[in-house]
Amino acid sequence: MHAPGLVIAATQSSSGKTLVTLGLIRAFIKRGRAVAGFKVGPDYIDPAFHLAAGAVRCPNLDSWAMQLPTLAHLAGAAAEGVDLVVGEGVMGLFDGGPEGRGSTADVASLLGLPVVLTVDAKGMGQSVAALAAGFAEFRDDLEVAGVVCNRTGGARHDQLLAEALDARLPGLRLGALPLDPVLTLPSRHLGLVQARERDLEPLIERAAQLVESHLDLDRLEALAAPMALAAFGPPGPILPPPGQRIAVADDDAFAFVYAAVVEGWRRAGASIHPFSPLADEGPDPTADAVILPGGYPELHAGRLAAAAGFAAGMRAAAERGAVVYGECGGFMVLGESLVDADGVAHPMLGLLPSATSFAERRLHLGYRRLRLRTHAFLGEPGALYRGHEFHYARLIRPGDAPALFDAADAGGRPLGPAGAQLGNVAGSFMHLIDRAAPERPTVVRS
Repeated sequence: MHAPGLVIAATQSSSGKTLVTLGLIRAFIKRGRAVAGFKVGPDYIDPAFHLAAGAVRCPNLDSWAMQLPTLAHLAGAAAEGVDLVVGEGVMGLFDGGPEGRGSTADVASLLGLPVVLTVDAKGMGQSVAALAAGFAEFRDDLEVAGVVCNRTGGARHDQLLAEALDARLPGLRLGALPLDPVLTLPSRHLGLVQARERDLEPLIERAAQLVESHLDLDRLEALAAPMALAAFGPPGPILPPPGQRIAVADDDAFAFVYAAVVEGWRRAGASIHPFSPLADEGPDPTADAVILPGGYPELHAGRLAAAAGFAAGMRAAAERGAVVYGECGGFMVLGESLVDADGVAHPMLGLLPSATSFAERRLHLGYRRLRLRTHAFLGEPGALYRGHEFHYARLIRPGDAPALFDAADAGGRPLGPAGAQLGNVAGSFMHLIDRAAPERPTVVRS
């Protein structure tokens, strides 16, 4: 039996939707509900916050990068064995890839889920109604079922906002959350500081208290609707298993891995063996594949350079023929050197002839279409994938290894070769999300 769900969206980034989502998850749990979450889009960080609030699980759902069977399977699995699903959107409600693919609105429409719109009302009066009405009327295939005003300034401000919303959108107002200095989530260059790096309990409890005091939880729960899930069979692994015994780096420097990818490898019969490079651990010596996910190696470059046991274990894995694969931060560590923010060059593993730098930051961000150029565990030349790129480091020396992919942006504009492969060692800045699928037909909206 699939639990009903709803999606917490926002008019724009930094409107408070993460804290509203965390507060709702914890508040419903305190009511005795078993709650699952999900996060729209290519975000490695926010799902861990949902789990910290008490969500049973929190997959990423991405309607641009994922095949529809993948998305439907993950959404359905999230809704199994719980009472309620509280999803969190990405950026503004309609922001995503071309034609809104991958946006919160697109995922909510595909799943038939109602949207609760979070509006940062600080410095806003009657204009809140115009803004909310515009969002509510923008797409005919989407139900904006409620509005939450966030960061309000007191009773008089709340009254002003309520009168404006009730006049223009009667029945949609769900409450207003006051501005609270306790409710801050520190960020760094790739998003929020990771949940594993701080004590979140006081913040989550405070968010839950405000949600319980200021929002209509009965109405919010009543808004939740069953997911409209297409009848697809279970998909295969999102990415092909690189081996039968897969060692996966897992610590503060290497944390950006999609749970759905690892779970797909397990379903295919592989065993997963975590290890911590920051603790100077090498991969399982019997592993036939080693994965270095993305993360923050640029913040720990000195420790990684000094981790002799880690380096020896990685080189031994490469020498015995194990598949060695790195994404983004993992790709940087596979190279010969990494220059940190202070301009200090640290020696890395030297398994690829590249060098990267974090000293002169340049943002690389966006969805990517990827075509495999060479034979690899990912498939034969020409295999198609979809992924995402998000980093500030730059390649200062590409080296002479053959490229791993031909890359294009979300609209298909060529971006040139990407990544590198030398024998059984490969990597790129790209985070792979799913194998590519036939294009969905364009939907013309009135």
